[in-house]
This record gives sequence, C-alpha cells and structure tokens, in this order.
Amino acid sequence: MKNKYYALETNGKEADIYIFGDITSWEWFENDVSSYTLSKELQMLDPDIEVINVHINSYGGEVAEGLAIYNLLRNHKAKVRTYCDGFACSIASVIFMAGDERIMNNASLLMVHNAWMYTAGNADQLRKDADDLDKITQASIEAYKSRVNITEDKLKELLDAETWLLPDEALEMGFATSIVGETATEKAAASARKVLFNLVRTAARQDGPVVITLDSGVSIKRMDEAFEKFEKAIQNFGIIVEGRAKSEPVPDPALDHDPNPVPDPDPGPINENKTTKFLSALLMKR
Repeated sequence: MKNKYYALETNGKEADIYIFGDITSWEWFENDVSSYTLSKELQMLDPDIEVINVHINSYGGEVAEGLAIYNLLRNHKAKVRTYCDGFACSIASVIFMAGDERIMNNASLLMVHNAWMYTAGNADQLRKDADDLDKITQASIEAYKSRVNITEDKLKELLDAETWLLPDEALEMGFATSIVGETATEKAAASARKVLFNLVRTAARQDGPVVITLDSGVSIKRMDEAFEKFEKAIQNFGIIVEGRAKSEPVPDPALDHDPNPVPDPDPGPINENKTTKFLSALLMKR
C-alpha cells in the first residue's frame, strides 16, 4: 500500500493514515479519500490500537466528507496525531484539527477559508444559497474553535481573507501544537507565546485583577518578539493586564497592625530567565 497516496498502515499499537489527495465522495483516483472508505478501515483496526497518526497533504475537497472524517477521528477512542506534511487546505485543515496533537513540518502550510459552491437560479435561490453557505462554514468554525486560542471574530477574519498560515503562525494561534524540525530555543519561544495567549484568553473570561504565575522553565528567543505578541494578545481581547512582579513581595493586610513585624528570611537570589524578567517588567508597569 506504500505506493498509494491514500493508505492506512499499522505498526504495533499505532496506525498511520495518509491523506495525500482530494477529499471526495467519488474516489476517481487512487489518491482520493472518502469518509466511507476511511470509516471502513477504521472499523477494521485492531481494538488495541492506541495511536492513530494522520498524515495530510491535501488541497481539500467536499465539506460533508471532510466533516465526517473529522468527527470520525475526534470520536475515536485512540489518541489522534495529525501531521501537516505539505498543504492542509480548506476542509483538509479541518481534518487537521481532529488531532489531539497537531504537528506541522517546518516546510508546510495551512489554508483556511469560507465554504464556496457553484450555483444557478433566481435571486431568491442565490440568497438562500448564501445563507446556506454561512451555516456550512459555521460547522468548520466550530471545529477550529475547539482548538484555537483566538476569538471567533478573529477566526472569521482569517476565513474571509482566505488565509495561508505558516507553521509558527499556526502554533501561535493554536491551530498546531508543535512544529517538527525547530530547535530547542525556537520551541521554548513558541511555548512562551502559547502560554501568554492562553493566560490572556483565560483572563478575558474573568472579572477582577489578573493573576499570572511566571514559569521559570520557559525561555524566549527574542524579547521584542515576545513583547509584540503579548501586546497583540491584549488588544485582541480588549483587556488590561494587571499584576505584581514575581520578585516583588506581596504585603499581607493581616500584618499591617503589627508594630514590630518579623522580617522574612532572605530567600536568596531569584533565578529569573528572560521570560520571567520580561513579564516582571511588563506587569509592574501601571
């Protein structure tokens, strides 16, 4: 089966699916894949399979087929890893969202856009088709929303603009969870950006001051890049982040009345990396 563009192979407790062609209900070519074919092959998998690796290089295809494949994978009991090995465009990018882990190669791209169709008819028919397309697109939006860390409005802007996403952009916005081939420093930088976006997203859902715990295990590659990404995160959610630097002592109101407070022992030097120093300086600004 290795000479096929679409194939399912097993190796121990892992199965590998290759979707390297069009997603269609009519499999005219050997590289085409339908939801029916994939569902049958998933049913034939050994029940002990623990991981399904889905390799994708596809321009997309039929929305109905792609949504069915996405749901088949999301609902499978095995862990799913999706890999973008080239292009994951249109509905293929929705299938990419089915992964518990969503891995892009350095030389790969996602493309997201609104659903489209060919149609003919009078004005009433065209208006109905436009309304139907909005609902069809919304189904894909729900799949993206289950993974990304951007707002629905921002997501719709990307779809309206028919956006191509580089691996670092996909990682930053949550479409991807990791990138194959990046260096340890780049991974740390991506991790820092992801932490910042997730913190701001969480903060946007709560009232009152934002409490941020700085992780000294994360470093960043470029301070100016991290600052820019954090500023964008704040702007996207329309909130003001307030907080206290990790190295600044927090006064305890219960001790305010004590005329002779006992000083805390010197904790020693704080081991701050670049991320900690950056966030400390940022959060101390008023």
